[in-house]
Amino acid sequence: MSDETNDSPKPVAPAAAATGGTSTSAPSQQELAIRSALETVMDPEINLSVIDLGLIREVRLLEPPKTLIRMMLTTPFCPYAPQLIADVKQAATSVVPQECEVEILPDAWSPDLMPDPGLLGFSY
Repeated sequence: MSDETNDSPKPVAPAAAATGGTSTSAPSQQELAIRSALETVMDPEINLSVIDLGLIREVRLLEPPKTLIRMMLTTPFCPYAPQLIADVKQAATSVVPQECEVEILPDAWSPDLMPDPGLLGFSY
């Protein structure tokens, strides 16, 4: 018996079914376009994009047409969270015009998650 409910969104990528529900295939052009658009979403305190900070952990296109973005915040109670979420949704829907859900992950952020931690201008 599965823990999933029947109304759960399903991944669009056909490779997901072949790998037990997780896709290891390369991101689609739409997912890449969304990530590119997210480079314009800036953290107002650090002045780096959510991509540069490594906050975007996953971008998935689901069926029915929906974009799911899983992201972290730099601090658990970030005062800018509502604005960041709105900006992420706006950037995603500007390139893939469909419903977008942003899920905030409870994981702790650290500069180690950044593609280039040197962008912070100091070392940890």
